[in-house]
Amino acid sequence: MKKGIKIAVMCAIALATVGAVVMLLWNALITDIFGLTEINFWQALGLFLLSRILLGRFGFGGNRMMMHEKRNAIREKWMKMSPEQRKEFINKRRKFGFGNSCGIDHFDMEKHEEQDNGER
Repeated sequence: MKKGIKIAVMCAIALATVGAVVMLLWNALITDIFGLTEINFWQALGLFLLSRILLGRFGFGGNRMMMHEKRNAIREKWMKMSPEQRKEFINKRRKFGFGNSCGIDHFDMEKHEEQDNGER
């Protein structure tokens, strides 16, 4: 129980600090640069939360690690696919507008190998 209260107090202190920092920075910079009005603490806190919602960054860096792990998992799955499975995957994606935007099929390796052999 004490641990939960301690965490709640720490979160409240962190939130109050962030609100105060946003308010001070806004009032020191934005009012002079753009000629906008000063904001109070609650407006600063709301501005901070709105920016977090719009930018989608509520974590403290954990999202980057998860994205890196997710990319590795996708790459591993791609490497395990046979050429036929890769073609099928790409063809399904093309139905939704993804794929050869430059007119080049990057995933048809046999086609590229034939062209390379024909040029030599």
